Amino acid sequence: MSDEKAILSLQNGSDVRGVAVEGVEGEPVTLTGEYANRITAGFVKWLAAKNGKAVADLKIAVGHDSRISASDLKKQALKAIMGLGAKAYDCNMATTPAMFMSLVYDQTKFDGSIMITASHLPFNRNGLKFFTIDGGMEKSDLTDALKIAVNTAKIDTDISTVQNCELIDLYAQDLCEKIRKGINSEEFYHPLKGIHIVVDAGNGAGGFFVEKVLGQLGADTAGSQFLEPDGHFPNHIPNPENKQAMEALRSAVITNKADLGLIFDTDVDRMSAVLADGREINRDALIAMMAAILAPDYPESTIITDSVTSDKLTDFLQNELHLKHHRYMRGYKNVINECRRLNDKGEISPLAIETSGHGALKENYYLDDGAYLAVKLLVAAAIAKKEDKSLESLIEKLQPIFEEAEYRMSINCENFREYGQKVLKTFEERAKEKGYTVVTPSYEGVRLSFKGSVNGWALLRQSLHDPKMPLNIEGNGAGDCDKITAVMQELLIGFDQLDKSSLKK
Repeated sequence: MSDEKAILSLQNGSDVRGVAVEGVEGEPVTLTGEYANRITAGFVKWLAAKNGKAVADLKIAVGHDSRISASDLKKQALKAIMGLGAKAYDCNMATTPAMFMSLVYDQTKFDGSIMITASHLPFNRNGLKFFTIDGGMEKSDLTDALKIAVNTAKIDTDISTVQNCELIDLYAQDLCEKIRKGINSEEFYHPLKGIHIVVDAGNGAGGFFVEKVLGQLGADTAGSQFLEPDGHFPNHIPNPENKQAMEALRSAVITNKADLGLIFDTDVDRMSAVLADGREINRDALIAMMAAILAPDYPESTIITDSVTSDKLTDFLQNELHLKHHRYMRGYKNVINECRRLNDKGEISPLAIETSGHGALKENYYLDDGAYLAVKLLVAAAIAKKEDKSLESLIEKLQPIFEEAEYRMSINCENFREYGQKVLKTFEERAKEKGYTVVTPSYEGVRLSFKGSVNGWALLRQSLHDPKMPLNIEGNGAGDCDKITAVMQELLIGFDQLDKSSLKK
């Protein structure tokens, strides 16, 4: 593979991702130290042009999560920054949202920042996320920076004089202040006193939240687990969508009789929770909870979600909270950009959130920040406790999911995007011919709604990056998932390059 193709192939939407260490058979290293160096140099040059500044006037920070390849990649990033003449700052262990906030805080005010992370992916992966004051890079901007990297040689220089920035302390202090102001109790410095909160950091970068935030605010954190950074992730995948991870938190909450449990992904841009009774607050329930918290301050506003949310969530948002539900498409940058677009045109939208746990608030720079979601949840919990209420009451009218299924069907051909579009077009035509209800508008894929003897919905779409077609199904009665799956099989007959084996019992 040519250098150009190897570098450009590392783009994953608006991030860079690849295999950074050996150890998994059949997965050779693709994100080398050299490529990290050159890609960083490409970002620096791109940023100078964007800001209209000389490279020497730029201040750029680098942070990382707990991955085992982080140290080596960070050294190469710092070499590139300093070698080009810009000022480099080593933020050490940090979080993705903290790296953006380093561009905002008066004490830092960096021009750009880089977070070394691959979110919840396996231990051998890593990546780079880039921030400007406008937020995370857009996909097209990253492509431009990577093209610059292709034509940039590796830069080697002494980094012994790099400046250190203990960013996580500054970030934690900011979170504490936001919680204190949000609760505004007589116990100002310890507003969480008397509340028992368990945190599961999954050995990622989120362990700081226990000592530097909850501990400072007086919370009881007994039973918190997997707080030590360990890039091998020995206990469970640090991913709020992972069933094992959520069960580990649920068990900790029940065992320790905690009032609330919080779980973060590796780089803390996602969060989910568990209530005192063991109810998991993730996916639709997390969206409903955040919307319920925001609704009093943003009446009749619009909540942006990804495409796989339930009809039950729509009913709760619109008929219980009297908000508008704008079901958009997958991809955290997609929902965030749609939220920006609506606000720019005058339609109030306080929240853009995915079922994955990525949630960005307009009031917080449209930043997908798991710790900030936790801030909003903690403030709501403390206020509810003062009023002798419970967090559970905020979403007690959200109907639970009865049964659901997800299938990821591989497209076995080179032109998989073109083939996928053909599948969707024919699938929709067949559905209409057979009298099934096609939901409009649909911003991603084809969504069918079923009422009567079969009750539920199905969404067929193309993966954002992979040669796959995910199919999400929800049934509202016993056996409805199987009945809808049978309909899907019927509508997909004849597409031999689509692997439908997972649909068969």
